[in-house]
Amino acid sequence: MSDPTVVDVHVHVFERADDPQRDGYEIWEYGELEGVEFGHRRGTVDDLLSATTTASPTHCVILGMFVPELQMAEVERTWDVSDDAERTRMSLELWDSLPDRLRAYNDWIVDTAALSPHLTPLVAADPFILGGHEGASHLADQMAKGAKGIKVHPVLQGFFPDDPRMHPMYDLCVEQHLTVLSHSGTTKGNPQWADPFAFAGVMQAHPRLHLLLAHLGGSSWHQVAEFADAFPTVSFDLCEIIAWTGAPGAPTADELGRLIRDIGADRVLFGTDFPWYEVDRTIDQLMDLPHLSEEQKLGILGQNAIDRMGLVVA
Repeated sequence: MSDPTVVDVHVHVFERADDPQRDGYEIWEYGELEGVEFGHRRGTVDDLLSATTTASPTHCVILGMFVPELQMAEVERTWDVSDDAERTRMSLELWDSLPDRLRAYNDWIVDTAALSPHLTPLVAADPFILGGHEGASHLADQMAKGAKGIKVHPVLQGFFPDDPRMHPMYDLCVEQHLTVLSHSGTTKGNPQWADPFAFAGVMQAHPRLHLLLAHLGGSSWHQVAEFADAFPTVSFDLCEIIAWTGAPGAPTADELGRLIRDIGADRVLFGTDFPWYEVDRTIDQLMDLPHLSEEQKLGILGQNAIDRMGLVVA
């Protein structure tokens, strides 16, 4: 049997090995679990290109990730300013620069994907920084350069998915058959920015949107079956949650296999959350899940992403 097609739809890449997002991202919602295996790579472009040639993926979808609060904090840490008024002035000036920083960052994501025919980019979006029709216009520009959709993280970015400033971008994604990939899972405290039903308003307003919810709902995974039944165009990726099976806030392997089978294995896409987790280990975890046929598992590995995201896999 030839090697299966493997499409990793959830890959992060960083401009620097010491990017604070690499080690500062807290994974808390599943609780404690011994034996979770984390990836060792830093997530740089070199790491990514090495992974696509030495490991198993046939194709990777790389995700833009732009968190205004983190962008501000990283720059402000470099300031040596004691005057409060001057610091406030500089902070306001920095905030005003964020739209251009977001545009430049997305240019970098798209340019990175252009380094290899095995990479497809989803660019970052943020309703506060570049929302509304201006955000949609920027997305159209990035689409012309190869972007296949957008990536958002409502928890880190602090917005509800149905924020009106996101709707022009959702409209464009529907018109152009682009994907909206979003983090999903429980938020510490309230409000719950990204549990599955936080996206109900989005799907009610855009029933043909291809929404791809990461982590199969995270520790809100109990909502997934009902949400999937209500909104049949929604897809899910299994990254991260599959590494935490058996943890207090995660399903067991048995429950995860049943959930995927019950919502329809063709709606579930393979992802690793690289560089936090390694591709070969994630493949092994998928292939060990019960209640799924080999054909269904092979579909999850690659063909489902090709079909649902319209990817052209070299």
